[in-house]
Amino acid sequence: MEDGIGSIRIWWTMQEEWIMTGTTSQPRAPQGPDSMTAGDVMRPALTTVEPNAHLAAAAYLMRHAHATSLVVVDGDQADRPVGLITEADVVRAVADGKDANDVRIEDLMTTHPTVIPAATPIRNAARSMIAGHFRHLPVVDDTRLVGMVDIGDICAALLDPPAPRSSPPAG
Repeated sequence: MEDGIGSIRIWWTMQEEWIMTGTTSQPRAPQGPDSMTAGDVMRPALTTVEPNAHLAAAAYLMRHAHATSLVVVDGDQADRPVGLITEADVVRAVADGKDANDVRIEDLMTTHPTVIPAATPIRNAARSMIAGHFRHLPVVDDTRLVGMVDIGDICAALLDPPAPRSSPPAG
């Protein structure tokens, strides 16, 4: 199997800075669901893969990243999303009898995925998901990939908005 793991790229944002240090450069005020944006609920650590990697590499990366999808990025412009591969794509290929070590991601990925800016209100993100019949939305800043929201992130934010972060956890 070709080394698809070299295609992994991890993106760090202020949310992870909070996890690691207990502080952020720019603290956010508590928000309710009506004022929350995709940037507030996105998962900032993003595992990506290149289109020419094997499907087996995508399955491996999803399992180890606990992800249900991967953003496919152009090898020349590693922060520009060109596609999306989901666990449903992997299942469909295996159920069709395809060999995951022979199939390339570019053969199965959704090309030109719908993307949203970080400033998109979460209710609008939910509407996009419903209208497009999909569960994952890459979050971009201009065309640069900055994170991912999925249906679980949106539902969690709408049903149980995060508590305010007033001070770092005691440790």
